[in-house]
Amino acid sequence: MQSKPALQIRLVVFDWAGTVVDHGSIAPIAALIAAFRELGLELSEAEARKPMGLNKRDHIAAILSSPAVVEQWHRVFGKQPTEADGDALYERFLPLQAQTALGRTAVIPGVVECTRELRKRGIKMGTTTGYPTAIGSPVADAARGQGFEPDFCVFPDEVAAGRPAPLMIRRNMQHGQVDSPAAVVKVGDTVPDIEEGRNAGCWSVGITDTGSEIGMDLQEWQALAPAEKARRAKAAANTLLAAGAHAVIPAVAHLPSLIDELNQRLGRGERP
Repeated sequence: MQSKPALQIRLVVFDWAGTVVDHGSIAPIAALIAAFRELGLELSEAEARKPMGLNKRDHIAAILSSPAVVEQWHRVFGKQPTEADGDALYERFLPLQAQTALGRTAVIPGVVECTRELRKRGIKMGTTTGYPTAIGSPVADAARGQGFEPDFCVFPDEVAAGRPAPLMIRRNMQHGQVDSPAAVVKVGDTVPDIEEGRNAGCWSVGITDTGSEIGMDLQEWQALAPAEKARRAKAAANTLLAAGAHAVIPAVAHLPSLIDELNQRLGRGERP
């Protein structure tokens, strides 16, 4: 009787901003701050970043539930923000986000080389994101022109719920005809990315240096002293590990060697 083939990684699902494009995930923050400023409200970068990784409508709702933002909203408008206010703010945000996202589509160094290696290994590639299709699709087109060509792109408005729900990953699995979550790696730079992967039952890998937890573009990051880079990377790693990441790596360029390790763990009978 022929033995069953050993389970190995067959699908990698990448996040977009902060993982494969937009080093530091700068574009969403700039658009959020601008949208609030148009209403006469000042949003700090920390307030804008805290819910990073969620569907952008949910992201705005999370910001509007922050006590400091609620207090400021009441001071400016004389009332607490409502769901309708969130909807109106989201519509104001979308064109700003489209502009900033398209201005930050540079593929992060090492990503294209990683995907070429995954192709050689026969591993399929998909994506999930907090961007709706209207914004994410042009970003994906720009990335393809630079050599990042995933097999599938799934956007939150295509499923019933965005991150941290697992539905976008499951849609990628359907597209790739991958049945076992243990054969899937989700790669992202935010807590909702990690939670999305865990909720899907797959390996969940966090990105530190290029992601939102550090929040610096490539030039800013390269200008840091080595000790400061190490400090910030450790803090980002601790946040992602606390969220449930099975592993953290500095950037997507380090993924092929990690997949070797995950395949070894699978071979020993380990599962995510």
